[in-house]
Formats: sequence, structure tokens, C-alpha cells
Amino acid sequence: MKMNRLQFQPGMSLNEFLAQYGQQQQCESAVEAARWPGGFQCPGCGGHRHCCYRRGDVKIFQCGHCRKQTTLTQDTIFHSTKLPLTVWFQCMYLLTQNKTNMSALELKRFIGISYRSAWRMKHKIMQVMFEREQSTKLSERVELDDAYLGGENQGGKRGRGSENKVPFVAAIQTNKQNHPLYAVFSPLKAFSNQELTGWATQNLVPSTRVVSDGLSCFSAVTQAGCVHEPNIVGKGRRSTSMECFTWVNTILGNLKTAITGTYHAFKFEKYPHRYLGEYQYRFNRRFNLATMLPRLLVAAARTSRRPEAWLRLAEDWR
Repeated sequence: MKMNRLQFQPGMSLNEFLAQYGQQQQCESAVEAARWPGGFQCPGCGGHRHCCYRRGDVKIFQCGHCRKQTTLTQDTIFHSTKLPLTVWFQCMYLLTQNKTNMSALELKRFIGISYRSAWRMKHKIMQVMFEREQSTKLSERVELDDAYLGGENQGGKRGRGSENKVPFVAAIQTNKQNHPLYAVFSPLKAFSNQELTGWATQNLVPSTRVVSDGLSCFSAVTQAGCVHEPNIVGKGRRSTSMECFTWVNTILGNLKTAITGTYHAFKFEKYPHRYLGEYQYRFNRRFNLATMLPRLLVAAARTSRRPEAWLRLAEDWR
């Protein structure tokens, strides 16, 4: 069997990570470079002239024009953190270089912080991943399928009618060699024409060829200028045995295995966008594991504050 070079690429080793980000000063320099790649820019007046000083462990920049003071982490995902940046970098390293998902409980044990801090940190990083992926658009040929998070309640309905399931769309873009390129996993309120039209408008490039199993609402992708190719699945014809759905079935299976194998349970109705966004972020950047952490750092430095109260808002993704 031919070696899969994506699976066996080196990535960023633990020694490399410690050499680059093992000290607080190294992490501060990395955050500063990610936030202001062209040098400090005052968030108030846009000026570049400044001076720096420390108030305890906090690095503060003062603008030479308007005198506005800004901390290094202010208005980033690290805003008002009481944890060292080295801990944040350890979290980002584990979430990007680990082949499978990592629960907040595992983070707690690996990093040595409280469970609540681990949960908050993990959800902030997952929110960064989710927001970064909102600009992803698929094109050319896309395999489309409906899927669900959760399971049936005891004594309740099974399958698509289950009250405890959160529906989401799984879409995989393939190239001319029938290799998977990018993925989009999006939770929906329901599988309806209105929801699919809005989803296709946001996530598909017009003229994209969409291959589906013929679920009636999937035809709504044509409203976004896409071409729909239904392949009806019925009795005696399973989508898992149809070549046109090879990658969406394979990757969807890997996604569900990663989620069920890592998390005993999470609030499916409340946080599906983040857990799906985490997997999507890693999948779409799997071509170069070594750069995944630096890229995530740039996204984290340019994502505004996300306090715990905001993170816990019910159904915020809707």
C-alpha cells in the first residue's frame, strides 16, 4: 500500500515547540508579531510611535501620539487572561498537532490547570477556529450529505425525527483526481429549502457541481447558482457503497469517531458549531501541520475578546 504523505508528514515536534515557545518572552514576541506584523499600531489613532513598560507581568504599550495605553493581549482572544501565555501556547499546540480531538479534561491534566480554565481556554480556541472557517467556500465538485450530532432519547423517536439530534451539513470538495481538498461542516436549524439556500449562498461558489443523495431540500443549492446532481439512494442501494459518496462518507465517519471517541457528552444544541469548526479547521489545514500553530496564533491575535459569559450563551451560533 502506498504511503500517505499527509499522514506521515513531520508536523511540529515537541522539542521544536519548546524551542520556539517554551518561554514567556518568546510567546509575547510571537503574539506581538502576529497582532502587529508591521510593528505596533495604536488601536486609538493608528500611530506607530510608542514606548513599552511593564506593570507586574503585564506588558503595556503607550502611544506616542494620543497617549492611549494598550496591553499586549487587550482585545484579542487572550484578553484579561490571568494565565501565562506559555499555557495558552501549550493548549494551541495540543489542539493543532494532536491527530484526534482533545477534551477539556485531558487539557486540564496535560497543562496542569483547573477544569473550568481548561474548558474556557478550549472553547475560546475553538471559537477562533470556527470564526476563521466562516470564509471558507467550496467549489468545483462537492459531495453533500446530511448528518446529525447526538442520539435518540429513551423512548423517543429514532433517525431524522429524533428530538435529541442536531442536524448539520457535511460537504467535501474533491479535485479531478478524486482526492479530498476541503470540508465544511455546518449545523442547521432543519433540513429545509430555506436553510439549504442560505447555506449554499454562504459556503459554495456559484457553478459548483453538488453531488447529493437526493434529499429533497438539497435541490435548493440551485438557488445559489450551483448545479445539483442527485443520486437517489433507496432500498438495495446504500450511499456507503456508491463511489460518488466515497469521501463524504469516509470523512464524516472519521468526524463522528473523533467526537464520540473523545467526548462522553457535550451540549449538542448549544455548542455544535465549535466542535464541528474545530475538526473542519484542522482538516482544511492538514497539508502543512508545521504551520498550523503559527496560523492559529495569527487568528487568535486578531480575534476580539470572547468572555466566558458570551461563550456560554445558548444557541449563539444560530
